Amino acid sequence: MALYALQRLGAVVLILVIMSVLVFLATHALPANTAALILGQYSTPETQVALAHKLGLDLPLTVQYARWALAMLHGDFGQSLVMERPVAPMLFDALSRSAVLSLAAMVVVATLGPALGVIAAVRRGGWPDHLAAVFAYVGISVPEFFWGLVLILAFASTLRWLPASGAAEPGAGLGATIAHLILPVITLTFALLAHVSRLTRSSMLEVLDSMYVKAARARGLPERRVILRHALRNALLPTITVLAQDFGFLIGGIVAVETVFAYPGLGRLLIFSLQRQDLPLMQAAILVLTAVYCLANLAADLLYGVVNPRIRYGASVE
Repeated sequence: MALYALQRLGAVVLILVIMSVLVFLATHALPANTAALILGQYSTPETQVALAHKLGLDLPLTVQYARWALAMLHGDFGQSLVMERPVAPMLFDALSRSAVLSLAAMVVVATLGPALGVIAAVRRGGWPDHLAAVFAYVGISVPEFFWGLVLILAFASTLRWLPASGAAEPGAGLGATIAHLILPVITLTFALLAHVSRLTRSSMLEVLDSMYVKAARARGLPERRVILRHALRNALLPTITVLAQDFGFLIGGIVAVETVFAYPGLGRLLIFSLQRQDLPLMQAAILVLTAVYCLANLAADLLYGVVNPRIRYGASVE
């Protein structure tokens, strides 16, 4: 297990290195002139050339990449070209807000998703199964931004129970923080709940039809014990992977939700950097999103061994 963890961690490092090269080359291929962005639209070509020389923008790309990567390793993400502020504080402030939103949504999904899937599998063909199927089809088919607009219209504009946008100010209290999170969290969980519940149902049905579950029932074990101790443990293996991947999605793929609710998270910050061609901010945001997604997948692989100790990665990895 330790060997497998080291191999997977090495793969994560390799992916991040490759992504850093791709991000660096892609952002430098943009038509934006970094020196012109810094100096403004009324700068002269001479001053732009002088600033480019001062910043090392006229050096070979390999030298520029080496300097940039070394600075990133030391925690220096550069200076925002638009806001003229260090990127690191803005980035981690936005990441912390996105993490709070994502963790709240993940708690809901990890709790209700498998529970709904297990109930639908155990009650196969009954009304809970049909109700879960309808919820899954609707949740997967309808895009998240639509649910966000519906929730804002219903609970913010009409009923005025909850705030329509933004995040709670520091020191505003737990109640204000929760109030600003409720609608974005509900919006995020629609599709993920549907996905996790259907996957858990399919996996649970496969396990319930297996020979060792039938043997456990033949020995006269209570149905509750058969489901919880014999079936559920193995049925959750694919669900764990999806949950970990969904966590990466929640961190990096909540751009639509953060935009609809004007939530100041990492996804909205990335959109801001793309719209204004803020290269240092764009590069750092993309790399952080990549790192989070890779670590989430690594956590999923390691959790396999925790849930099912019979798995031995070290002997099976080729």
